[in-house]
Amino acid sequence: MILVNAENRVMGRLASFVAKKALEGEKITILNAEKAIITGSRESAMDKLQTRLGLHGKGNPEKGPHSSRMPDRVLRRAVRGMLPWRKRRGKQAYRRVHVYIGLPSGFSDKEFAKLPESKGRELKKFVELGEVCRLLGAKW
Repeated sequence: MILVNAENRVMGRLASFVAKKALEGEKITILNAEKAIITGSRESAMDKLQTRLGLHGKGNPEKGPHSSRMPDRVLRRAVRGMLPWRKRRGKQAYRRVHVYIGLPSGFSDKEFAKLPESKGRELKKFVELGEVCRLLGAKW
């Protein structure tokens, strides 16, 4: 099992790393999902998530598609976008990915995996995933 700390990591790069490892058969747990970074301005990040939340079916809008505002679900959905979802191996890989908000008590003493370096906090324009989700109405 691989433990990944999402703090100060770019969400897309983190999602691609996790998707590759899940396809290789590894069980992956992502912690601190609300501290992942989305590059770009706050407005552009909010616009992208808000348009996804506004999508609904043409027939009955209550039947979906439904998107979550919670940061753990948004990050897990980003991982799903990088998997071959319509194939059996993609669905099995998706089941091996678990995402948590914060640091649960069972994982406090364990060691995190080393990820390929990304710029993280050195970027000029970025916003945390948790901040965007809170502005869109998520409560945790």
